[in-house]
Amino acid sequence: MKNNIAILTLLVLLTSLTATSQRRKLHQLPNFDKYELHWGFYLGMNFRDFKINYKESDFPNANITLENQPGFNVGLIGDMRINENFNLRFEPGLSSNSSTLHFINKDDPTVFNTHTSAEISSTYLHLPFLIKISADRLNNIKPYLIAGFSYDHNFSSNSSNPDDNFNSEFRMQTQNFMYEIGFGADFYFHYFKFSPSIRGQFAFTNEIRYDNAASGPSPWTDPIEFMGSRGVFLKFSFE
Repeated sequence: MKNNIAILTLLVLLTSLTATSQRRKLHQLPNFDKYELHWGFYLGMNFRDFKINYKESDFPNANITLENQPGFNVGLIGDMRINENFNLRFEPGLSSNSSTLHFINKDDPTVFNTHTSAEISSTYLHLPFLIKISADRLNNIKPYLIAGFSYDHNFSSNSSNPDDNFNSEFRMQTQNFMYEIGFGADFYFHYFKFSPSIRGQFAFTNEIRYDNAASGPSPWTDPIEFMGSRGVFLKFSFE
């Protein structure tokens, strides 16, 4: 967590320095925002984990703790101008990250036998449709808000495996739907526009792949009512 805070602090300082230098320069790319369509790409990093809600089950004291590693994201940008302050955007990309789930039962440690943790390494195809709401441009800076919905395809879900969890690999749903909201700023340079942003992404579909009911109640999935991805994404766009 301390390393994440240090990275965020450094990024804020770099953005502030860029903004200060931009105020001193001439008006760059004066016609850029008049194009009906333009393209670009982005790269960045993400800090993703899971929101977990529990329900009544045969394992009332079951609990899951998480260890998460920062991930990486990269993709393309398609932008369509609506007017001076509104744009529609399509930002298809790939994101990857890994987590470790630790399964705990406070009253009976033997519930999970020897299987007490699961490694989840996920690679997502991220297909977001977004609306970008921009303030008026001030010299070479233009702050904005962005929000929308996305379809996520998890290539590492292991959903098609017929075995229950921990008989092989931990299973997740392949298809998920997310909503996204964030803020950022456009910085206009001589040859391109640079746009750092911070996004929050949250699943509103359940990503847990439940164990087979014929096998009886499962301590790994039966206590879980909802398990959905959530995360903070740092994006650096070049358009």
